[in-house]
Amino acid sequence: MIETEEIKQAEQQYGADSIQVLEGLEAVRKRPSMYIGDVSERGLHHLVYEVVDNSIDEAMAGFCTDIEVSILPDNSIRVEDNGRGIPTGMHEKEHRSALEVVLTVLHAGGKFSKNSYKVSGGLHGVGVSCVNALSDHLIAEVHREGKVFKQEFSKGKPLGPVQVVGDSDNTGTIITFHPDAEIFTQTTTYKYDTLAARLRELAYLNKGVRISLTDERELVDEYVIDENDNAKPTGRKIFRSEVFYSNDGLKQFIEYLDAGAQTLIPEPICVSSDKIIPIDIALQYNTGYSEKIYSYVNNINTIEGGTHLQGFKMGLSRSLKQYAEKNNLLAKMKDPLAPEDFREGLTAVISVKVAEPQFEGQTKTKLGNTEVTSAVSQATAAAMDVFLEENPKLAKTIIEKIVLAATARNAARKAREMVQRKSVLSGAGMPGKLADCSERDPEKCELFLVEGDSAGGTAKLGRNREFQAILPLRGKILNVEKAAVDRAFDSQEIQNIYTALGVTVAQEDENGEKHMDLSKLRYHKVVIMTDADVDGSHIACLILTFFFRYMFDLIKNGYVYLATPPLYLVKKGKEEVYCWTEEQREEAALKLGKGSDKGYTVQRYKGLGEMSDEQLWATTMDPERRRFRQITIENAAQAERTFSMLMGDDVPPRRQFIEENAHYANIDA
Repeated sequence: MIETEEIKQAEQQYGADSIQVLEGLEAVRKRPSMYIGDVSERGLHHLVYEVVDNSIDEAMAGFCTDIEVSILPDNSIRVEDNGRGIPTGMHEKEHRSALEVVLTVLHAGGKFSKNSYKVSGGLHGVGVSCVNALSDHLIAEVHREGKVFKQEFSKGKPLGPVQVVGDSDNTGTIITFHPDAEIFTQTTTYKYDTLAARLRELAYLNKGVRISLTDERELVDEYVIDENDNAKPTGRKIFRSEVFYSNDGLKQFIEYLDAGAQTLIPEPICVSSDKIIPIDIALQYNTGYSEKIYSYVNNINTIEGGTHLQGFKMGLSRSLKQYAEKNNLLAKMKDPLAPEDFREGLTAVISVKVAEPQFEGQTKTKLGNTEVTSAVSQATAAAMDVFLEENPKLAKTIIEKIVLAATARNAARKAREMVQRKSVLSGAGMPGKLADCSERDPEKCELFLVEGDSAGGTAKLGRNREFQAILPLRGKILNVEKAAVDRAFDSQEIQNIYTALGVTVAQEDENGEKHMDLSKLRYHKVVIMTDADVDGSHIACLILTFFFRYMFDLIKNGYVYLATPPLYLVKKGKEEVYCWTEEQREEAALKLGKGSDKGYTVQRYKGLGEMSDEQLWATTMDPERRRFRQITIENAAQAERTFSMLMGDDVPPRRQFIEENAHYANIDA
């Protein structure tokens, strides 16, 4: 109980002076995560997207064709476009240049005026000003009206007024910024591949716009293509770079996402409509079992879907069902079709341009505009009707795929009911191998999925019984990427994971979106703990594939983690140093050996079973000392493609991936 005196004191202290008004960009620096999602690697890359999105908005308005993104040697970013250039004239209300207003005032921008931009990704006018606030140095250079204007900033504050520094025949904007290490404490180092994935996506979504990425931190060998289409080295070194450009837009996007998959139709079905709102859709059916649908609004990936996704699903189901019934292709069906049956093996990209989109929150992950549903539904159904009537053979192939999906779903229903019947409430439903914890608050509880019975035994001995539960998994679980849904639910290991977690299988809601009921989830940390060898990595990958396909909500909510057991123990007498990397091992050897390569021993842990229970607790399970990696999804389309490529049936793309990344691999012979 708080003493009465303390309460009185607190009441006296809480007065008008306690109410803070954050001036200018202070709010962004005080609460950066509110504006860019977080201050880790994800938020760091988000800064680039905010600046690039402004250039894309210029492209959508028809004023920009080229965007150049460069990672500079000091991890600064330069984004250059050939748009109209940010206005530099005097702002009537603010009594300073419009450039300074755009970069230093929240909710300032050209997106509020319907005359400037008909369609835009940036709605709130906070993007580039946030980038300015979270950069220790930002230079804005504008080519406009035959002149070059320049202004510099630090942490959101101008270092001087706008200056004319030269003449120019071109128009456009160049933004160069360096992220502030005070804000981004984890890292200020940009990843080329992360930026490349987003820029590639933007090029597909905006056909005819040339986007280039150059990394001035890394030199690579230069190659030229000879008359026989062979790549030959020139002997020169150049900066690593890539140009992203698409003539066919979403059609090429689908081909990229489905690269290597065995398709049912020769080329993607494309839907294009401009009646109510601009709608672009491309879809392809393949022989796989997973559904891959990506939805975008004004180039923003709406990972939670929304009204445009709902409209697409409705239009697709309606068209296919009507065609199948009209042509008597469902005569052998005993059970009714479900909406998800129409989407098994489907890869689709939906892109809509909405003048005034209503997103749910600043993160823009779900569209709420009701008028979009019917527009997308009608456009999809109309295009599908034409395709099915003109291609009866392909239409029959697609319908047969749908009938098979429905049959497998009904077979899976029985297995699923078995999984769900064994709920926590039934009392006897827990898997026999589960060593549960005593704590009942899910937020405090952790479930370790451990590779093998022997390691499971060690983990059971080493754990804290109060809040840590152990579920040993025997062998390699089923690769769900290659298996139909009925086989997945027949798998004993997968059933055990469902029953241990206490969750039910993801079901479709009235909007056609699949969600799990997480209200009965028993653990808010699900930790994959495998051996630090090739087999261990493979098992971790199989479990992650299962979570990605069947329990995506767990990943989305940040409940899935990877444990990282140490690779080495360097020992001299009673001194012990655990090492997770080769560099740490060398450092420890140097320290304990005092410059000599004798007097110490190095133990390489290839399996969890090689550790004692005390060692496993100290290195991998103790909340005070352990190292967990949280599983997150940065780019849904890229993640989807990677899972399909690595875990699917097609070998050539996987081989290519291994060959391209082999120089990163460390193989223990």
